[in-house]
Order: sequence, then C-alpha cells, then structure tokens
Amino acid sequence: MKRVVLIILDSLGIGHAPDAADFGDEGANTLGSILTKNPNLKNLKKLGLGEIDKVQGLGEEPAPLGVYGALEEVSAGKDTTIGHWEIAGLEILRPFPTYPDGFPDEIMKEFEERIGRKTLCNKPYSGTEVIKDYGEEHRRTGFPIVYTSKDSVFQIAAHEEVIPIEELYTMCEIARELLVDEHAVARVIARPFIGEPGNYTRTANRRDYSMDPFEHTLLDHLKEQGYDVISVGKIYDIFNGSGLTKERHTESNMDGVDQTLAFMKEEFHGLLFTNLVDFDANFGHRRNVQGYADALEAFDQRLPEIYDAMGEEDLLILAADHGNDPNYTGTDHTRERVPVLLYHKSIKPRNFGVKRGFYHIAATIYDYLGAKGSARGESLLDES
Repeated sequence: MKRVVLIILDSLGIGHAPDAADFGDEGANTLGSILTKNPNLKNLKKLGLGEIDKVQGLGEEPAPLGVYGALEEVSAGKDTTIGHWEIAGLEILRPFPTYPDGFPDEIMKEFEERIGRKTLCNKPYSGTEVIKDYGEEHRRTGFPIVYTSKDSVFQIAAHEEVIPIEELYTMCEIARELLVDEHAVARVIARPFIGEPGNYTRTANRRDYSMDPFEHTLLDHLKEQGYDVISVGKIYDIFNGSGLTKERHTESNMDGVDQTLAFMKEEFHGLLFTNLVDFDANFGHRRNVQGYADALEAFDQRLPEIYDAMGEEDLLILAADHGNDPNYTGTDHTRERVPVLLYHKSIKPRNFGVKRGFYHIAATIYDYLGAKGSARGESLLDES
C-alpha cells in the first residue's frame, strides 16, 4: 500500500530565484542566513541538502541517501497560497491583489457595517508590531485591528478577552465573503493574541481563510480516485478544505511532527500533507535568525523518528513553498528557489538538478501512487 508523506518546511528557501529582482529580493537566501548560526543539520545533510546546486555552508556528504534538487516557482507571486497551490499542480499567472495603501473605503465601510464595529489601522504592518502599537486602543474600544502586508492578505488581530475566538472567526468569514472578484485576496487571516500592554503574544488559534482553488489540485484528483488525503497544520486552510478526507490543525512545528507521526502509525493509502509553519510565522517574518536555526535543527533531530515510522512503500518528500530570509530587509517573504528532498527505503540517490515549477512535486506523487492528474511537470523519481 503506497503512501506519500509530504512535509512543507514553510519558507525554507535556498537562495534567490532568477527573477528575484522583479520582487525586490535579489540576494535573499534563507538557508544561507540560517547556516551562519551553525545549526546541526546532519540528517537533512544526509538526504542531500548540502549537495543541491549553489547551497553552500553544509559541506559535502560522501553518500547522500535521497534524491535531491531545487525547484523554481513559475507562478506570479511568493506567498503561501500560491506556493502550495503550485506544489499541488497549479500555475497562477495573475498575482493576487495587494494593498500597500490599505484596503479601499468601500470594502472597509461594508466590513464595519457587517461586523457592527469600527476598525483600527488598515495599512501594511508587521504582525507583532501592530499589536504593540494598536493593542491598547483595541482593548479600550473593542475595535478589531485590520492590517495587511506585501502579500495578498487581509489580517484581523484581536485580543481573545476582547473579541472571543469564535466571533473573530465569524469576522474573518464575513471578510472572505466581501473580498471577491478584483479584491479576491489570497487569504483572510485571524490573528488572535493575549497578554498585557508591552507583553502581547499571538496565540496558536490563528486561522486562515483561503479561496477555493480555481481548478482541481493534486488533492482533488487523489480524493476523487479513492485515495486518502490527510492534512496536518494549515494545509486545510490553504486549500479551503478542498480535496481532503481528514485534517488536523496544529499548535507548533513539534506538534505538527507529532501529528504526522500519529497518522503514519495508522493505515491509509494516499497522501499525508503537512505544513510546519513556525519557520515562517515565528522566525522568518520576525527576522529571527537564531530562532530559525534552532527550529530547523529541532526538526532535523526528529527525522530519524519519521524514518522509523515509514513503511517499505512510503515515500517522504521534504520541500518548501517560498523563502523568508530572516536576515533580509523588511518582514515579508522572499522569492527563492526551494529544496526538494525525497526518500524511501529502496530509493536510488541522485541529484535531479534545478527545474522550473513547484508542480513537479505533484507530478512525482501522481507517478508514485499510480494516480491520474494534471499534465504539468514530470516525476522527480524518473531516472531516465
């Protein structure tokens, strides 16, 4: 019974993409910045991470265990939704709308009327800074904090004692209904926080509200052919539940690994799709190089547990959805190539080089499972 375990190390780029200058990201290198802190990544190195073209600082691995290489994004964007949708077989030619000057009055007026409250901020902001600057006014007035970034997102921050979680989620659902057509942002995000002035902390109750993918993805095709399609972490939110047979949200990277291992111990036939978001949310956006390095080392230390849980016909794929260089300017994602590391117990190690299109991952999964799907891409397991 063949199974694929696809784990996205959210934002682990490995150097700027050829078109990075078009996105203002020339010179970005997420892994390169992490390696300045000398984390112990011995297990990722054994899979071939240090052998990928232009990856420097890990040293040579005499006999890598896996198939390895790099992919370049072809879609018009560098956000989470676009990255994951392309991994799942799509190509997004028109970028989602962004709002460097905040959302237009007609959107905000209708949103405020629908939720029965005024709002605060409405401009691009760092998620941690916006609650520092607007947190006290929010607690005094009860008005939610609405902000965006360079990505296509409508984010709503609220203290859990001021606006209960379920009410915040309802506000996000209202925003999602309003943000369509020309204002169809990639994601509406609930950003709850707790604490006192000067010590606010975002909680694990974040929730993302994406649009439905505009065509069938890997997930839909597999589900329709009778395969199990299981999500761990924010995968459910990114695909708006489309194509999934079972899902589980997580509170942290390590919780994500725990939930992945728990599903691997169960019987299923198909795809287990996990996103480990802490790399991006807690360290990339916050430009915390040491934190990112520590988190990646912590994941590396758990790879042997994943190997031990693998059956004879299980395929493990490690990849990323974009970059988020913690040593780069600003606080947003960076346009980078991403690594792909593949492993199963009888794999023949090789370097597949550099290919354009994250959708080669979907093609690989179709090929391995013997399923039918999109014509985009080619299997990375093809040794011809």
